[in-house]
Amino acid sequence: MILLRFALIMSIVLAVGLVIPPETATSATPQIADTADQVVGLRNVTAKEDEVAGEVVNNSQQTLRDVQVRILYSWRWSNEFHPDTDDPGRTVYPTIDREILPGQSTRFSYKPSPPFPARKDGYFEITVKVVGFTQVYR
Repeated sequence: MILLRFALIMSIVLAVGLVIPPETATSATPQIADTADQVVGLRNVTAKEDEVAGEVVNNSQQTLRDVQVRILYSWRWSNEFHPDTDDPGRTVYPTIDREILPGQSTRFSYKPSPPFPARKDGYFEITVKVVGFTQVYR
């Protein structure tokens, strides 16, 4: 008898849950770089020692937020056979804290702080890549 009541109550709860979908529930799922290329892209990127700028493009069907970009400043010595010990290279991970709607893009800009010192013993090779983001399901 108890089992029959339990089954009746569970079937009513499940029927109500299937008929009345939650309208206000949203879900956010953090993603990492493995899937980034399919969902989010970069375009019109300019990379100089004093500023990196470009656009982040949402290629998905979901809203994106908290897009994290890796900016890698790799120092290349003028004389690779006799490099110095003072490598000024660094990596930064700025986060773009705006929501990007499906099919839309947003601009970003990063200025190193503190700025790089002027040097003549090499140059920076600068690479920019999306390494993380959050998809918002509504």
